[in-house]
Amino acid sequence: MGKIFIGLSSILFTITVGFGQYKFNPQNARDGETVEYCHENYRLEQMRLREPEMYQQYIAGRQQLEVETQNYVAPKSDIVYIVPIVFHVIHNGGPENISDEQIYDAVQILNRDFRRLNADADNVQPLFQGMPKDASIEFRLATIAPNGDCFKGITRTLTSLTNDGSDGQAQLNTAFFGNDVYQGTWSHTNYLNILVARNIGGAAGYTYRPSSWGGTSVYYNSIWMLQNYTGSIGTSSVGTSRTLTHEVGHWLNLKHTWGDGNSPGLASNCDMDDDVEDTPNTVGSTYCNFNETTCGPVANVENYMDYSYCSKMYTPGQVTRMRAALVSATASRSNLWTASNLATVGAIDNPPLCKADFFADRRVICAGESVQFSDNSFNAVSGWTWDFQGGTPASSMTENPSVIYSTPGTYQVSLTASNGGDSESETKVAYITVLEPGTSLPFYEGFESFSTLTDMQNSWFIDNGGSANGFELTTSAAHTGAKSMKINNFYQSGINKNELSSSNVDLSGEVLNDVTLSFRYAYRKKAATNQEYLKVYFSADCGESWGTPKKTFNATMMSNEVATSPWTPTAADWKTVHVPFSNNSFTPFLVENFRYKFVFEANGGNNFYLDDINIYKGSESDDIVLGIEEKGAVNEITLFPNPNNGEMNVSFSLSQAQLVHLTVMDLSGKELKSTVVSGAIGENVIMIDNTGIASGIYFIQLNTEASRKMLQFVKN
Repeated sequence: MGKIFIGLSSILFTITVGFGQYKFNPQNARDGETVEYCHENYRLEQMRLREPEMYQQYIAGRQQLEVETQNYVAPKSDIVYIVPIVFHVIHNGGPENISDEQIYDAVQILNRDFRRLNADADNVQPLFQGMPKDASIEFRLATIAPNGDCFKGITRTLTSLTNDGSDGQAQLNTAFFGNDVYQGTWSHTNYLNILVARNIGGAAGYTYRPSSWGGTSVYYNSIWMLQNYTGSIGTSSVGTSRTLTHEVGHWLNLKHTWGDGNSPGLASNCDMDDDVEDTPNTVGSTYCNFNETTCGPVANVENYMDYSYCSKMYTPGQVTRMRAALVSATASRSNLWTASNLATVGAIDNPPLCKADFFADRRVICAGESVQFSDNSFNAVSGWTWDFQGGTPASSMTENPSVIYSTPGTYQVSLTASNGGDSESETKVAYITVLEPGTSLPFYEGFESFSTLTDMQNSWFIDNGGSANGFELTTSAAHTGAKSMKINNFYQSGINKNELSSSNVDLSGEVLNDVTLSFRYAYRKKAATNQEYLKVYFSADCGESWGTPKKTFNATMMSNEVATSPWTPTAADWKTVHVPFSNNSFTPFLVENFRYKFVFEANGGNNFYLDDINIYKGSESDDIVLGIEEKGAVNEITLFPNPNNGEMNVSFSLSQAQLVHLTVMDLSGKELKSTVVSGAIGENVIMIDNTGIASGIYFIQLNTEASRKMLQFVKN
């Protein structure tokens, strides 16, 4: 439903239109693609249907620009207009968070196409030879944000709205007010704002042509791009790389070559026009049909404003229209390229050095390992002076040095970047951690010795993926003692990854079937449909690589219960998980620098708690099985999944803590594998790795001092 939207600043005034569920029309897509190529006219049609009065105002505003365009007289010499641009990447931690390099590639392609530097422009159809025109328009990433801070011309916003393109205004608002550079309006009078998302409502790209009615609205003067249609590398490809060239054409007042409408190939398109004299009348093409003559003349299927894969040109008439739009005050296009604005947004030639910055490929290592540092400073950096506390070398003047750290400890790193007379410096304290040698078994962590997260920084390492509500130390609940780790998941929005990584544990000299990792957790969903995961990863090389999870729980496996307010567990809510090192797949982890981590993949559920982490031989090191005289029976046994493809979980409940023996047997009763774990009071879950046995039917037997249970399972 359409509604008036008054934005968060006086500049942002527009209409928010929710388009609901969009139905894909393959006729409007290029051959073999699953999204429609462009929604410029679709969005306009939705405005006409939902807000007819505003639609008429918008069209009237465009007609004013059309009068200016018809009266436009091109200057004798083509001034090169510079348009400052900003890419706003909205992502949820997935592939839609495209790299800086992919964005730089998109800008390079945009400039190549608009300056007619593309080699394929010389290979157009003979009928159009000599027509591809240099538009003398260039695009530069801005380097100064609205508050004066310097940046790379790219902002990033973590939000689940990247998956919902039905409301472009909502995506724009979250990109402006939730990004990592400046939270506020990025005025279209200063920047061409390009939003990149995973879903933009069924299209590869869309924007609006300039109109004086929408001239005060950032929404009607921005461009939306699908992440895999942006640039030619990364998630995109050469075949989808000119979508931005097409959308900028709309932004500069070009129609599709057949005129208004998003449906190429219709015979009725012959009755429309694109208001450009040197583009032949056409129905439009979704493939490279060089013999397209439905409307009479041979179509210019290689035009950027068609839908074909072989687009490679703008005509002189199209260039004239675009340049007329740029010099018009309509929608403030004429302010963008002024010298004063280019200086304000940092899009001038040779912008000054702005910021020193760097990053490392690893920040937690073992003694004797190396770290690769990369410069991330801007702009036009030509000199680097590095200082590495505790490293070898202790200093460097190369751009991206590699440094070895030999002694355990926590170290700072400093960089001074320069570009001649100017310099900027950045120091990151406690940036590199070199771990102590691994702790020998038994290992136990109940988090009782820590008062703050700072106390934990050399023992545990937290990465909450930018979320303010991830792993934290809490006294609100614990299974043992007074403290545990909590993910304040109730207040997390969208999809997030919360990671808790260990320091080293020495498992060298240990043997299979003698080592078990166990931990306790408590969890609730917020809604029955929540899809969240707890994954446990192992590393045999001090965390340099983690491979695939050794244990995975989905939300249903973790808990079927729902709590609609922030949840705190009681003593009965805790579950114990056992991961025995029971087959050859665990052998690589019997090393002196074994590490493990818990990864909680959040997606709208309730709180998660973690406590009592054990790695032990025999009995666990928190003494839960000591002094037990009376043993209770094993109850509520279930196997899941069953059938399974290799990983199976055995869930059971105990009224008393005791040793539990598990044995996997074939139908003849032959023992194939066995393990012993220290079962805890309450619900327990043991992971059984069956990847080494053949497909078939098997038995699993659980023995305690008080009972014996046998169940059947199927290995696929």
